[in-house]
Amino acid sequence: MENGLLEKALEFFKTSIGGDLKPDSFALSRVLSVCSRLGDLRNGEWIHQYIEEEDMGSNVFVATSLVDMYAKCGSTGMAREVFDRMVVKDVVSWSAMIGGYSLNGQPKEALELFHLMCSENVKPDEFTVVAVLSACAKLGALDLGDSVRRIIDANVLTLNLVVGTAVIDMYSKCGSVIKAWKAFKDMKGRDRILWNAMICGLALNGHSKPAFGLFGKMEKSGFSPDGNTFVGLLCSCTHSGLVKEGKQYFESMKRVFNLTPKVEHYGCMVDLLGRVGLLDEAYRLIQEMPIEPNSVVWGSLLGACRTYRDTHLAERALKRLIELEPWNAGNYILLSNIYASSARWDDTAKLRETMIERGISKPPAFSWVEVKGVVHEFRVGERLHPSIDAVYAKLEELVKRMRELGHVPASELVMFDVEEEEKEQSIGWHSEKLAVAFALVAVPPGDVIRVVKNLRVCNDCHGFLKLVSAITSREIVVRDNNRFHCFSEGSCSCNDFW
Repeated sequence: MENGLLEKALEFFKTSIGGDLKPDSFALSRVLSVCSRLGDLRNGEWIHQYIEEEDMGSNVFVATSLVDMYAKCGSTGMAREVFDRMVVKDVVSWSAMIGGYSLNGQPKEALELFHLMCSENVKPDEFTVVAVLSACAKLGALDLGDSVRRIIDANVLTLNLVVGTAVIDMYSKCGSVIKAWKAFKDMKGRDRILWNAMICGLALNGHSKPAFGLFGKMEKSGFSPDGNTFVGLLCSCTHSGLVKEGKQYFESMKRVFNLTPKVEHYGCMVDLLGRVGLLDEAYRLIQEMPIEPNSVVWGSLLGACRTYRDTHLAERALKRLIELEPWNAGNYILLSNIYASSARWDDTAKLRETMIERGISKPPAFSWVEVKGVVHEFRVGERLHPSIDAVYAKLEELVKRMRELGHVPASELVMFDVEEEEKEQSIGWHSEKLAVAFALVAVPPGDVIRVVKNLRVCNDCHGFLKLVSAITSREIVVRDNNRFHCFSEGSCSCNDFW
């Protein structure tokens, strides 16, 4: 139903109850589903209160619908409270809570609950495994993803198109394109969504030519591309700096396939042009867009301004970004780094003051690394991890060896005008460095180290990890919020282009 019809259905329910007319569990589940689809927490809470007053909260269908409603409205705390009070839980109840955690960016909690579910001998269904695979993808937890794949096989769950797509997405986002490709090849049936998942997986991992080739096979197999297909193709061009090919795909989606580019396609093109230094062309494209550019489009331009130190255009981009998302500290941080790289310390300080005045704080950086099926979390300057002493000892050992090789930390992007020694210490504590140092201590020699970071990898950490891969002869795969970086023998798969 359209939102208008959903709202009418909700109002009808509210005006209908009372007197002798009492809804049954089916009706309550349906109306809670309406709240879920609308994201209407206020009315969902009102219905919850009614359920408690009528003593219907013990019904497994109603309670599960409450869990689902709270989770889809972003209130995982209340969802878990309802879930924990349930005396009887079926697989749908578990799936609703696990899926809610995954949906709301709490993948660790999703995996912890899944382990609890397995310990209570509840067999997962396809909805459970899709939610868990999504959580594994967000954390880059390849070993856990493999274990979920084994659970699928052990429970004779059909690797249908929905589950198969989730498996491909998980392997792709964990940096294991080979396993994603095998899962794709093993699928007996394919639809356009499955093809798109594999194309986007190749794009995410920087394999542009295979992505282009797969697109050709997709067409020959009788599947016409949609907007998501072209997002994957344009992302492939962006990660590889293929401007000519990107422009060709952008034009072909309009002229050949009669598809109208959406804001995400323009965002890819702005990102592509900006990454290769065509900032004026990127800005013109934004101005000529037939639809209103969103924060992703302007953010791509701002990121390019950081790379090429174009403060004038960066200030324009930030002005628009503040209008669109005044709460986003990341935009201020990017402009601050542009000022800092140009030694404009007064402007850096003023921008910092503006952030303080507006109550805007920098989002914390986190990195995750999986060791023996356990996901370990590190933040900047981490001190609480049980192995933190060994982590800092390993980090100091690496820094010492790098200094002997002449490595100088890239401290020009530290936000404050402080002494060089303090700058070096600040960037030395970045979460991805700590995660990699821990992995070097805990992961067996020869195994690939896989780290996921919630923010962009900075220049210094990127250079640091290239050297670590050379010094230790280890392959290190880092997924930041933009792309994969595969470090090996002193170089990165992105060719310093990210």
